[in-house]
Amino acid sequence: MTGSRAAVVIVENGRVALIRRVRAGRVYYLFPGGRVEEGESLEEAAVREAREELGVEVELDGIVHEERFGGIPMRYFRARITGGEFGTGLWPDHAAETPLRREKSGTHEAVWLELTELPGLEVRPPELVAKLLSTHV
Repeated sequence: MTGSRAAVVIVENGRVALIRRVRAGRVYYLFPGGRVEEGESLEEAAVREAREELGVEVELDGIVHEERFGGIPMRYFRARITGGEFGTGLWPDHAAETPLRREKSGTHEAVWLELTELPGLEVRPPELVAKLLSTHV
């Protein structure tokens, strides 16, 4: 499903794995994920993105949220960490950019946040956050 995006939703011990972005002076959080590459399934993309962005291997357990953003279909998969080391993602797409493009793109950092912290933060997409809070808090 090239043109689509896939992401993972990892919740453990009352915490959720997110990507902390600082871009143009703004701080916000995203669920780890990205575009589906040629010849890749949504599930394969979600697993790859978890490895690239978080440094972990995951097992998927169904779709927890779907939406369209800018006309692009996005699917968020419930996931469980099965290996790797959190925070060691190599970000190959970001690393391949020129220094100027990397600077414009801002920073990306894998973080664990308490679910109880989410209401006071800008976390995208907010509809998924609402689902998480209603089922986990």
